[in-house]
Amino acid sequence: MILATNNNKRNIIGAIALVLAAVPIVVIFFIVITSNKDSVVLFENYSPKVSIPIISFYFLLYLALFCFGIYWLVKQILFIIKLKNENGKMELLHLQNQVNPHFFFNMLNNLYGWVAKDQKKAQELILKLSDMMRYSIYEGQKDFVTIGEEIAYLKNYIDLHTLRYHKKINVNFETTVEDDQLKIIPLLYIMLLENAFKHGVENLRENAFVTIKLSSNNNTISFKVENNYDMDLAGQSSGIGIKNLKRRLELAYPKKHEFLVSKNNTTYKALLILKL
Repeated sequence: MILATNNNKRNIIGAIALVLAAVPIVVIFFIVITSNKDSVVLFENYSPKVSIPIISFYFLLYLALFCFGIYWLVKQILFIIKLKNENGKMELLHLQNQVNPHFFFNMLNNLYGWVAKDQKKAQELILKLSDMMRYSIYEGQKDFVTIGEEIAYLKNYIDLHTLRYHKKINVNFETTVEDDQLKIIPLLYIMLLENAFKHGVENLRENAFVTIKLSSNNNTISFKVENNYDMDLAGQSSGIGIKNLKRRLELAYPKKHEFLVSKNNTTYKALLILKL
């Protein structure tokens, strides 16, 4: 109610100022069209004591209106920029929330079977899954997390998969990070790791491997994932996850990232480089 009253007062003051500013223009226009004069001198027959204060008043009025116009224009530009940033943040958050919901559903289905077979293993899986869900829900809503937190999240993901499989897999996660407090957007690497397991390990009966290397140096972070896969099943991937990741990178790291994918008949490689 108070805010609305203040806005009304400002609107009234602005309207009065515009009306006063228009008076000299209207007077000049009226004199020009009703007389044969080629030029008009305002306050021609007035004494300086009267004309100077009036001219000074209008000069200050026009100056104030000009400054207000500049202020209003800058304010509108800043509002548009802020609106675009907010829209970008909302889209980024929406993309983050799409990262790996099916992974949690799959893990819960696996847990259902483990509870009856191996209670101790089921408890271990539940704790790790709980940590991952907590990270996704709370840390995943933040603008940035530390690279150390992201590494811990990836390790939990790897541990969960290692526990749930009934076959031998070779998973190697190497980290060379100078500063684990470097900030990145949350849940950035999980999709690449998830693809390595989903389209590689899960479709191979034996000799499955995943190699992950994460390193940082001079505000540059490099993340590389390599895995083998079954070429006959490679066409089943829809590529939605990759499109999601590319869009997130465009929003969060415009012109500050490199994302490369390569593959042959047996091996798939993904490399993501961030320049912070």
